[in-house]
Amino acid sequence: MSSYNFSMIEKKWQKIWDETEAFKTVENEKPKYYALEMFPYPSGKIHMGHVRNYSIGDVVARFLKMKGYNVLHPMGWDAFGLPAENAAIKHGLHPYKWTIENMEEMKTQLKLLGLSYDWDREIGTCHPDYYKWTQYIFLKFFEKGLAYKKEYAVNWCPSCETVLANEQVVGGECERCSSPVGKKKLDQWYFKITDYAEELLQDIDKLDGWPEKVKTMQKNWIGKSVGAEADFSIEGFDKSMKIFTTRPDTIYGVTYMVLAPEHEYVDELVAGSEYEEAVTAFKAKMAHMSEIERTSNEAEKEGIFIGRYAINPVNGAKIPIYIANYVLADYGTGAIMAVPAHDERDNDFAKKYEIEIVDVIDEDGKVINSQEFNGFDYKEAGEKITQKLEEMEIGKKTINYRLRDWLISRQRYWGCPIPVVYCDECGIVPVEEKNLPVMLPTDVKFTGKGESPLTTSEEFKYVSCPKCGKKARRETDTMDTFVDSSWYFLRYIDPKNENIPFGKEIAEKWMPVDQYIGGVEHAILHLLYSRFFVKVLRDMGMCDFDEPFKNLLTQGMVLKDGSKMSKSKGNTVSPIEIIDKYGADTARLFILFAAPPERDLEWSENGVEGCYRFINRVWRLVDEINEVCAGSGFEYSGELDKDDKQLNYVLNASIKKVGEDIAERFNFNTAISSVMELVNEMYRYKALDGKKPELLNIASKELLVMLAPFIPHAAEELWEMSKQEGSIHEQQWPSYDEKALVKDAIEIVVQVNGKVRGKMSVPSEISREDMEKIALDDEKVKEFIAGKNVVKVIVVPKKLVNIVVK
Repeated sequence: MSSYNFSMIEKKWQKIWDETEAFKTVENEKPKYYALEMFPYPSGKIHMGHVRNYSIGDVVARFLKMKGYNVLHPMGWDAFGLPAENAAIKHGLHPYKWTIENMEEMKTQLKLLGLSYDWDREIGTCHPDYYKWTQYIFLKFFEKGLAYKKEYAVNWCPSCETVLANEQVVGGECERCSSPVGKKKLDQWYFKITDYAEELLQDIDKLDGWPEKVKTMQKNWIGKSVGAEADFSIEGFDKSMKIFTTRPDTIYGVTYMVLAPEHEYVDELVAGSEYEEAVTAFKAKMAHMSEIERTSNEAEKEGIFIGRYAINPVNGAKIPIYIANYVLADYGTGAIMAVPAHDERDNDFAKKYEIEIVDVIDEDGKVINSQEFNGFDYKEAGEKITQKLEEMEIGKKTINYRLRDWLISRQRYWGCPIPVVYCDECGIVPVEEKNLPVMLPTDVKFTGKGESPLTTSEEFKYVSCPKCGKKARRETDTMDTFVDSSWYFLRYIDPKNENIPFGKEIAEKWMPVDQYIGGVEHAILHLLYSRFFVKVLRDMGMCDFDEPFKNLLTQGMVLKDGSKMSKSKGNTVSPIEIIDKYGADTARLFILFAAPPERDLEWSENGVEGCYRFINRVWRLVDEINEVCAGSGFEYSGELDKDDKQLNYVLNASIKKVGEDIAERFNFNTAISSVMELVNEMYRYKALDGKKPELLNIASKELLVMLAPFIPHAAEELWEMSKQEGSIHEQQWPSYDEKALVKDAIEIVVQVNGKVRGKMSVPSEISREDMEKIALDDEKVKEFIAGKNVVKVIVVPKKLVNIVVK
C-alpha cells in the first residue's frame, strides 16, 4: 500500500501544472465562462479569508471546465495603496520594491493552494503597463466632462500635515497620532458618477444573479428621493435658503431651519453679531468630527441658534435658523426645513432646544393646520403644495440622490498619477496620450507629513505645457485605488494589448464576468464604481454591454473563537502552517466543507483533522481498489444484485447531488457530504463477497472526478495511480443515470370512477403528488377521461390512484 505523502504529491503536481501551463486559457469554440475572484492587496502573506475566497472560485472554475466550458480564471494584484507608503516611511523601503516583493511572495503562497489560475494574464495595478491605461481612461472621462476639479473641505491632521479619510478620524482625532482633526479646503478631482445615478439605480433590478442584500445596499447608497425644492427667504439678507424635502405636505409644520455648519452663508449671517463667537466655536467643534460620527443614529443632536430668521414662503411664518451637527454641507443643499412633529431627528432636536412643535398630519393621514390644504390626504396635499410653490416661482418638483460625485484625489505617492498639468496661460491641460504613462518618480521623500511626496520631486513637478510649451506644473495628487480596481477585470481579457486598454471584440466574447466572488465589504463602493465604469466605457464606444458582473457571490468571514481573525485579537491561523502540517487539499476541503460559502465559518482544528482523515480514507480506498480490481475494466453488462444496485444508486445520486450543488447553489458543503456518503458505500460494497470489480472501478473513477475540483492534487495523483489517461482536470464531468436512481419499483393500480383502467410500475418511494401526475399523464388513462372534467383524484400511497370524472 502506498501512503498519502501530501507534501511530495502537491509539489509534484504544482510543478507539472506550471511547466505545462495547464490552466492557460486559449481561444476556442467552446462556450465561455469567466470566473473571477476579487484580486488581493499584496500585503505579503495570504490569510484564511484569501484561502476561502480563492478556493470557492477554484472549484467553480475547475467544475465548469469539466462541464465543457472554455474557462477564463485570472489573478492579479490591487497593488497601489497607503500601506506600501507607510512601509516606506517605517522601513526605508521604496514602495515599489516592497510591493513587488510582496506580490512574488503571495504568488508563491497562492500556488501552494493549487489554484487553477492563468498566470500568463497576471496584472499589477502598480505596473506602468497597467496604470498607463488607467490614465488613458481618466483622460477619456475628462474629455467627456466626467472628470472635474472643485474645492472641497477635507479632514486635515495638522500634526501629520495630511488629508485623512473619514474612517481615519476616530473621536475627532487622527487614528495615527491622536491629534485633533480639523477641516481644510483643497482643490480635488472628482468623477461625475451622479450623471449615471438613475441608470445605476434602475439596472440593479436586472442583476438577477446578485444577492438581494447587496442590491438593497446599492439602492440605499444611491438613495433616490422624489420631492420638492423650495426657497426660504432670510430676514434682512439678500439671499434665500434652498432646501429639498421629500415631504412638501409638511411645509406648514416647519418651526425652525437648519444650515450645515460649513454652509457658505453661515459666516455672512453671523458676521459682527453677538452670535459670531459662539457660532465660530461650534464650527470648530464640528470640524473635529467625521461625517460618520456626526450623522450616526447614536450621535446626540447638537446645534446653536445663529440669531437669524427665515420666512416660510407658504404662510409667512418667521422661523429661527440653527446650525447643527446632523446636517452636512455636501448632502442635498446643505440646508433643511425642520418639521419636528413628523421627523424623529427634528423632534429630538426641538425637544432639546425647546422649539415649537406643530402637527400638520393627523392619525388618518389627513392634512391639518395647513390653510387651504386642510382635509386632503397627505400625498395629494404634497402634490398640490408643490404646484403652489411652482406657481409662486419659489420651488419645483425635484428628484434628489444621496449619491455624491466620487472624490478620487489622494495626496499620496503610491497611486496612479493624474495625467494633467497646470499652465498659467492654458489652465488645466491633459497630458497627450502619446506621452502616457506619466511615470511615478523615484526621487521622492517619504516623511508621512505634508502634501503628497510627489511634490518633493522637482523633476516630476515641473514640465512644459503640452499646449503652449511654457513652464507648467504637474498634478501631484494620485488617484483613489478604487479607480484601478474599477476596470481590472477588462484588462485580464486582453492583458498584452499595447495599443488600447482592451479590444472591443474580445471584450464582447468574454464579458460580462459570469461569476464574481468576494467579500460583502465591497458591496457598495467597488461594485458600484465598476458598474459606473462599464456604463461610461459603453457610452464611449469601447464596449457594448451594460454591467460587469452577471452573478455575484459574497462569501462570509472566517472566524475563530466567534470573532473575525485579526492580529490585534491574536486569533489568526496561518494558511501556510496548515498547508505544511496537513497539505493544501486538506485546507481547501475544510474551508469548503465547514459552512455554506455565503455564511461565516468558524475555524476548527478538529474539523481540519477530520478532513485530513477523509482524504487519507479516500486514498486507501482507491489504492485498494486499484490493487484488487486491476485489469477488470470499467464496463459491466451483467445482472445486478441488491448490493450492486445500492452501490449504483449511491454513485448516481452523488453525481447528481454534487453537480447540482456546485452549478446551481454553490452548496459545496453538502456536495462534499454526498461524496463522503459515496465513500462509505464503496467501503461497504468492497468488503462484500461477490462484489463486482468493474463496478468498483467505475465508482472509483467517478469518485475521483467529483473530488478533483475540491482536492486537485490528491485527485490528480490517484488518477495517475489508477492508470487513467491524461489529466483528471481535463476529464468530462460524469453524467448520472436516472434509472439507477429508482431504488425499487412497485406496481400501482389506476382507476377511473372506481374501475381499473391500468397498472403501472413506479419507484417505491414515490410521493402522492408524483403518483397523481404519472396517472394523469398515462396515455391509456387519458383516453378514458378525454372530454370530461376531473372532479378529484384519490391517491392511496403505493397502491392505487382513483380519478373521479364527470
